[in-house]
Formats: sequence, structure tokens, C-alpha cells
Amino acid sequence: MARSSYRVRFTGGSGHELAGIIDRPDDRFDAPALVFSHCFTCSKDLKAIARISRGLAETGIAVLRYDMTGLGNSRGKFSQTNFSTNLADLTTAVEHARTHFEGSISLLGHSFGGAVSMAYAGSPLGQPQVSALITLAAPSDTQHLASLLAKMDPAIETTGSGTVTIGGMPWQIQRQMLDDFRRQELTAMIPKIRAATLLLHSPVDETLSYDHALRIMGLIQQSPETEAPVSLVTLPGSDHLLATNPADIDFVVEIVAAFIKRHRT
Repeated sequence: MARSSYRVRFTGGSGHELAGIIDRPDDRFDAPALVFSHCFTCSKDLKAIARISRGLAETGIAVLRYDMTGLGNSRGKFSQTNFSTNLADLTTAVEHARTHFEGSISLLGHSFGGAVSMAYAGSPLGQPQVSALITLAAPSDTQHLASLLAKMDPAIETTGSGTVTIGGMPWQIQRQMLDDFRRQELTAMIPKIRAATLLLHSPVDETLSYDHALRIMGLIQQSPETEAPVSLVTLPGSDHLLATNPADIDFVVEIVAAFIKRHRT
């Protein structure tokens, strides 16, 4: 299916202008829509995110991928962001998507973007709006990242600011970010998810172990408050960023497209 891609800008949850790209099938204004949230320190232009978004558009699904505050082409300072600001950015991204798309809204989050997507889907605002939720290599909590960053540079906690290297690039991290990560109760939000949920995770992921996917699945299944279906699909041999084998991305596109179309409301 032919697709079109164009750039958009909208105000994020912290008041800064965010940059996004919409990939959508041509002549399909009622197509099911997806909001794609990227991983920690990543952007909408990460190779895997761009290829998945374009691939989904070619299957008939419209996608909004965007840069969170302080990342990619969005304004603001990354060091002043945290999980709460990420969640606020996703909230405004969903609102913006509704001005472009007529169909139902699904969420796809990669890694830390998956955590943000789960928190939104489990919130009172997100529960009635999200028709399907997909996570790709997502964590089951936010505290582990705070511990990892503090270990990478103890100055973050002792002096209030430090620098860590992620993906070969230096990033300034402030203690407020770690404090916010530690305050989050993602394990309490996950059981409140009402949308049909698809978890994608590699058993050899060296960044986030497969145990995170099993824990998320268990939290959803054990909740007495929801009957939302949850599925776990293993990505054998895949790395965290889906950078090693191009076939992994094709597989993800196929599975995600089928899942969204099946659970479209």
C-alpha cells in the first residue's frame, strides 16, 4: 500500500514544542492509528522506529512517531525531563493524533517508551482511549534505570548532576530524574490496563532481560479488575534496538499490524 510521510509539530506536556512525523497510508483517512514512543535517549528517527512506522503505514495503519522533550528535533532540555514529563508528552501526542486520525488509537512503546505507554494505558485518561497496546523490549519498572544511572556516575546523587555515556554519546543527568524514576509505581499501573496488550521481547536482550516481559504479563493476567487479553511474542536472537537482523523488523511489522487490526474498535 502506498504511503505518505510528513512532519508535524505540537506542544508537549512541559510546554515545549515537540517534533513528530506522521507515516500514513494514502487515501485512508479512517485508518487505525498508532502513537509510537521511543526508547530512553532515542528519537523518532532511530532506524528501527522509522522502518517499523513506515512498514505499518504500508499495511494500512497510520503512525505518529515523535521526539520527547529535549530529544531529536524537539525543544527543551533533556536533563530537565523525567518519566512524568515523558508521560505528559505522550498525553499530548495522543491528543495531537486525534486531530489527524479518524480511526481508533493504539500505542506502541519501545523500551522506556513502552513503560510510558503502559502507564498511560493504565491511567484513568488512557483506559477509555487506547484500543490496543504494544510494547517492544519494555521494562516492568522504572527503579532499575535509576539504579543503573546512579551506578554509571555516582556524582548524579552526590552533587545533583552527572554525565553518563549511552549509545556513544554523553548525556547530562540530574538527580531529579532519578528521584522521579524511583517515585513511579508502574507495577501498580500495569494491572489497570484495559486494552488488548501485545508484549514483544527477545530472550537474549542484553539491555532488559526477558524476565521483564514475563513480569508484565503476570501483572496483567493476575489483575482481578480487567479481562484485557495479553499476548507475549518472543523475538528469538534479536538485540534490544533491533539493529542486527533486518528480518526482525519485518516480523515486528507483520505481528503488530495483525494485532492492531484484530483489536481495532
